[in-house]
Amino acid sequence: MRAGRNHVRIGGAAGFWGDSALGPRQLLDGGDLDYLVFDYLAELTMSLLAAARRKQPELGYATDFIDAMRDVLGDALARGVRIVANAGGINPQGCAAALRALAAEQGLAPRIAVAEGDDVSSLLPALRAEGVELPATVLSANAYLGALPIKAALDAGADVVITGRCVDSAVTLGALMHEFGWAPDDYDLLAAGSLAGHLIECGCQGSGGLFTDWEDVPDWANSGYPVVECRADGSFVLGKPEGTGGLVTPAVAAEQLLYEIGDPSRYLLPDVVCDFTAVTLQANGPQRVLVQGARGQAPTPTYKVSATYADGFRSAAQLTVVGHDAGRKARRSAEAILARTRAMFARTGLSDYSATHIDILGAAEGFGQAVMWLAVAHPQRAALELFAREIAPAGTSWAPGTTGFGGRPSVSPAIKQFSFLLEKTRLSPTVHLPDGTTAQPVSHHGVRPHAGHGLERSSGLQPSTCQPEGLTPRCDTSPTGEGWRRVPLIELAWARSGDKGDTSNIGVIARHPDDLPLLREQLTPDAVAAYLADKVRGAVTRYELPGIHAFNFVCEQALGGGGMASLRHDPLGKGMAQWLLAMPVAVPPNFTSRRT
Repeated sequence: MRAGRNHVRIGGAAGFWGDSALGPRQLLDGGDLDYLVFDYLAELTMSLLAAARRKQPELGYATDFIDAMRDVLGDALARGVRIVANAGGINPQGCAAALRALAAEQGLAPRIAVAEGDDVSSLLPALRAEGVELPATVLSANAYLGALPIKAALDAGADVVITGRCVDSAVTLGALMHEFGWAPDDYDLLAAGSLAGHLIECGCQGSGGLFTDWEDVPDWANSGYPVVECRADGSFVLGKPEGTGGLVTPAVAAEQLLYEIGDPSRYLLPDVVCDFTAVTLQANGPQRVLVQGARGQAPTPTYKVSATYADGFRSAAQLTVVGHDAGRKARRSAEAILARTRAMFARTGLSDYSATHIDILGAAEGFGQAVMWLAVAHPQRAALELFAREIAPAGTSWAPGTTGFGGRPSVSPAIKQFSFLLEKTRLSPTVHLPDGTTAQPVSHHGVRPHAGHGLERSSGLQPSTCQPEGLTPRCDTSPTGEGWRRVPLIELAWARSGDKGDTSNIGVIARHPDDLPLLREQLTPDAVAAYLADKVRGAVTRYELPGIHAFNFVCEQALGGGGMASLRHDPLGKGMAQWLLAMPVAVPPNFTSRRT
C-alpha cells in the first residue's frame, strides 16, 4: 500500500492465456497501482501446458507472461508495483527461471518467489489403490490452492510471485491478506477479497467486455482493464484507468459477479465459502462501482482437483454455403460427409465415429448465408485423417453456393477434464522465497469436516430446481390479462453465461428492481429448461441474489460434455445467455422497454 493512502489498488492484467498484450502496459501507466495480477489458467490450459512440457521439459508455463514482463518489469520495479501471476502452470520453477533470465538480460534483479505444491500426480497411484476411479492415462492433475502461499511470498518481500494452479481470485486475495493483515479466519473479509479478485480475474469482462448492452460500451480498440481499489474493511471500488474504453457500471459488475459461481450462497474456495447473495453494487462516480456485502464461512477440508486425460481424437470442419435454402444445403452437406466417410470406414475395417455433432450457423431458411460446423470424434487418428480429406470435395460435389473452405481440418487428441475432491491434509504447498529459504504456510492443524467449522449462516433463500423428465413447457404460464403482450427477456434483463465442465451457468439481472417479481414468476427452472430443451439435458436450478436483483441458473448436462470433451460450436456456453435473452416473457400494458 502506497504511503499516505488507506487503500490498495490492484489491476487485472490478463484473464486467460492468450489475452491481449494491451493490459499490463495500460494498467501500469494509467492505473496508479500497488499490484499487477495475472490469471492464465483455464482448466484446458493445464492439459496444453502438460503437452508442451512433454515436448520440451523447460516449458509447461504461460509464456505470454514472460512476453509481458519484457515490456513492463523494469517500470513495475521502479514504481514499486508488485506482480502476482499463476503463470507457472505445471512448471512454476521453469517460469521463474525464464523470468530471471529476462531480468538479467535487462540488468534487473527482482526478488522472485515461487509457490508450488498443487501437482497431485504423485498421489494418483495411492488414490487408485484406495478405490478412486481415475482414467488409465492422466495428463495433468492439479489442486486449486488458495491465497496463503501468495501472502507468505509477499510477507517475505517478493517483488514477483509465480504460482502454479490456484483459484483465479487468489492472486488478488493473497495481496490483500498481506497488505491488511487479514487472518485466515476473517471469513467475511476473505469473501470480500475473493469477490474483488473474481471481478477482475477475467480481464476486460469486468470492465465492459461481453456486456449485454454492447452498443453502450465505447472504444473497444482501447478497452480498459479492470482495477479494484480495496479497503481494510472489505469494501472496494471497481474501476478502470482513466481515458480508456470499456464501461464500468453496476450492471457490468453484476454480470461478472454472476459469472460461473454456481450457488451464490456457497461459492466454494480453498480459503473461504463465500455468500454473495447480499452483495450490493452502487455507482460511485463515473466509471466506478462500490461493492459491499460479501459474507464468508469457514472453508471445507478438501481441495478441488482438476485433472485431464486423453480419450481418442477429434476434428472439426467448416464450410460456408450461400444462396437460397443455405441452411438446408449446409446440413445436407454435413450429413453426406458423414455417410460417405462411414462407408469408407466400413470398407477399411475402421469402427464408426464415437461421436458426431452438426451445427448450422446463420440462415436456416430462405435466402442467405450459412456455416456448416461438423465436429467428430474417433478412437483412431487414421479415421479422422480420412474424414479431414473428405471436406474439400464438398466444394465441387454437392450444394451450389458452397464456398469458404478454410483448408483441411486438423486432427488433435481429444483432451477431457474430470474433477474430484482431495483432503487438504494430503498436500503441503511450498513457497520458495527470494532469500533461498522455503516456507509451508498452509497449516491443517485441527481441520475437520465443514459442519464443525464455527457458525453456519444461511441466506434464507432456497434454490428451486426442475428435472427434465416429463417436462411440460411453461413458457406461456405468465399473466394473460387484457393488454398483456410478450417481449424478449432482453427488454427486462441483462445476462451472462459461462461453464463449469458440462454445466452452464447463466446469470440474469433485472434491469429495474420493480421487474423482479415478474421475472421470478416467469423465469422458473421449468420454464428455462423448456426454453433451452434443445441444449440442456439435465436439471436446472435457480438461485436468487436479492442484493443485485438477480437470478443464477445452473443448467446441468448442457454443453455436450463441456470444454474439449464437447463437439459443439460453443463448448464453453458463452452463448447460452444470448439464447435465454430471446425467451419471450409477458409484460403488462403499461410496460415500456428498460433498454436505453
